[in-house]
Amino acid sequence: MKIAALQMVSGQDVAANLAQARSLMQQAAALGAELVVLPEYFCAMGARDTDKLAYREVFGQGPIQDFMAAAARQLQLWVVAGTLPLQAADDNHVLNTSLVSSPDGECVARYDKIHLFQFDNGRESYTEAVVVQAGSQPVVCDVQARNGVSWRLGLSVCYDLRFPELYRALSAQGADLLLVPSAFTYTTGQAHWEVLLRARAIENLAYVLAPGQGGVHENGRRTWGHSLLIDPWGEVQGLQASGTGVVAGELNRDRLLQVRQQLPALSHRVL
Repeated sequence: MKIAALQMVSGQDVAANLAQARSLMQQAAALGAELVVLPEYFCAMGARDTDKLAYREVFGQGPIQDFMAAAARQLQLWVVAGTLPLQAADDNHVLNTSLVSSPDGECVARYDKIHLFQFDNGRESYTEAVVVQAGSQPVVCDVQARNGVSWRLGLSVCYDLRFPELYRALSAQGADLLLVPSAFTYTTGQAHWEVLLRARAIENLAYVLAPGQGGVHENGRRTWGHSLLIDPWGEVQGLQASGTGVVAGELNRDRLLQVRQQLPALSHRVL
């Protein structure tokens, strides 16, 4: 199955970000992609964390969800909408949600980000829980390539990457491809991004596709980018360091089975 990570540098204008996302999806489709994944907060990176309250949507309706469903239908793609803000339990919070749309435009899976980012090094400070309500359930879903082969996706978002137990749970449910749409800070990404992604691939003998935000945004925040496709042996198959772009590659069932057979670590788990 041909897949692609779409790297963005989202600004504050939702319509402009959706237009950028559509352009990248078209580029990926022209390269033969069947599944595309957008980064976290692809629809907007606001001036303040609270800005996302203004464009949150009710699950199942809203212009962002309508846009993604239409793009999936028109381009005949499986589309993972990195994250968008959905209505939470109260008016002061949103859910940071990843949605999977089929080529028919149907939403087939929903994952609400479980782990909420917090970081303070004296120069940068982030507390995602101020505006975001945490999810609670790991999610997997099946997608079908045009050749009829099914692949099981394990959904996650950004800061989830630091919690290997989540990926173990996804692996235990049969995940072949782990998705990590992100908006990693430049500071934490430079230190930990690639090593954590490669570790998740190696530990779970699974492909990893991680599209990121990658540049300096209107709000002054700098994100790490370095969108990656990693194979089940931990080898990097594709990379976009910064700026907007497409990281295209292919899932290979024979390669996945070869790695899992030669090193059957998943069957050796005790805890």
